[in-house]
Amino acid sequence: MALAGRLLAWGLALGLSGCASYHLGPTNGQAAGSKSVQVNPFLNETMEPQMGDDVTNQVRKQLQRNGTFHLASANDGDIIVSGVLVSYMRIPLAFQPTDALTVTDYSVRLIAQVTARERSSGKVLLNQTVSGTTLVIVGSDLTSAERQARPLLAADLAKNVTALLAEGSW
Repeated sequence: MALAGRLLAWGLALGLSGCASYHLGPTNGQAAGSKSVQVNPFLNETMEPQMGDDVTNQVRKQLQRNGTFHLASANDGDIIVSGVLVSYMRIPLAFQPTDALTVTDYSVRLIAQVTARERSSGKVLLNQTVSGTTLVIVGSDLTSAERQARPLLAADLAKNVTALLAEGSW
């Protein structure tokens, strides 16, 4: 019985120590919602139509969901985020067992150059390449499969952009 008590106490101490460094709210030292972010439309230099609109909308949604910043609804954000979609890649992952040339699964990757500037000073807070990926299972129609995967791809890229902004040290 004493051994079971010791194991329980040890397990409880170990479990609680894992949460010791966790704190609620932004990790960059700022109070949640103390700065506002304006997201300008992402420019699309890829051959995928309307991908810029999809990413812009997803970045706005992710910023609202994250809560570190207040989303500016007009041209009055403390931080201005803009981006350019520079690459859309389709990477084959799996092939049909009977035909080594027919792809069944792709990894799709979208790369953007993202910039965040402070409105008041013009100081560049973030200037980095960010990517997002998703899986596309082809089925009988690659075009339809990619169309269905686009929101997931835009959301993954937006999640990565939001994480960089929220964890920034400015």
